[in-house]
Amino acid sequence: MSTPLDLQALKARQQAAWASGDYAVIGTTLQLVGERLAEACDLRWDEQVLDVAAGNGNATLAAARRGCRVTSTDYVPELLKRGEERARAEHLDVVFQTADVEALPFDSGAFDAVISTFGVMFAPDQAQAAKELARVCRSGGRIGLANWTPQGFIGQMFKTLGRHVPPPAGAQPPSRWGDEEQLHQLFGDAIGSIKVSRQHFNFRYRSPAHFIDVFRTWYGPVHKAFASLESAAAGALESDLTQLLIEHNGAGEGSLVVPSEYLEVVISRR
Repeated sequence: MSTPLDLQALKARQQAAWASGDYAVIGTTLQLVGERLAEACDLRWDEQVLDVAAGNGNATLAAARRGCRVTSTDYVPELLKRGEERARAEHLDVVFQTADVEALPFDSGAFDAVISTFGVMFAPDQAQAAKELARVCRSGGRIGLANWTPQGFIGQMFKTLGRHVPPPAGAQPPSRWGDEEQLHQLFGDAIGSIKVSRQHFNFRYRSPAHFIDVFRTWYGPVHKAFASLESAAAGALESDLTQLLIEHNGAGEGSLVVPSEYLEVVISRR
C-alpha cells in the first residue's frame, strides 16, 4: 500500500524552494503577462482585487495601475517585500499580506476579482486552492489566471526537472492548471462562465547557457534541483535543459528567444 502524500511537507519544501535564489530576478521579466491579465479581466477603478501567490507583484502592479484597491498575498514574505518596493517606487497604494492560498484569511465574497500569474498553480493541494479562490470572489466577480501549459516550454522544463529530481509520489503537476478540462474539474460549480485563451511569453536571453545560469542562480525550483544533485547528475540535467532550449529557440545561434505557451483564464464566478 502506497504512503499518502504529505501535503504539508510538500508545501514546506516548495516554500523553501521559492524562498531560495531570488524569484524577483525572473518574475520582473514577466510583467507583460500581468498587464495582459488585467485587461482580460477588465479590471475597473475602485474594484477590490486580490492577487494570490503574487510573487514580486506583476499582477498586483497591473491592477493597481488601473485604480483597483489591491491586496497582494504570498506565503514567501521576501517576495512580498520586493513587490512592496516596486509599488512604493510607483506611488501605488497596495496592501501586502503574507497568506497561504489554501487558507486565505479573508471573508467569503470579499473581492470583485481574484487573480494569479504563474502562482496558484504551484499550490500542493490544488482542489483546496481552487476552492479558496472561488470562496473569496463574489458572485459575478472574476477569477483571472495565467498558467503554464503542459506542452509549453516551461511545462516541458518542469518535466525535465522531474526526470532528474522526481516529485513525491502522488503530487499533482502544476501544469494541470494549464489544461482547460482540468480547470473545469478544479472549479466545478463555481464557474458561471469561463474564457480561455492560449498566449505566449518570450523568454529572451543571450544563449542557452545564459538562461541556465540565471535560472540556476535565481529561480527557486531550478536552483534547488541543481543543489540537490551531485556533479555528474547536475551535468546531465544541464545537458538536457540545454537541448530543450535549443529545440525551442526561435532566434538562431546568435541569441535565445524561447516562446512559452500559457493559458490565460477568466472565470466568471457563479
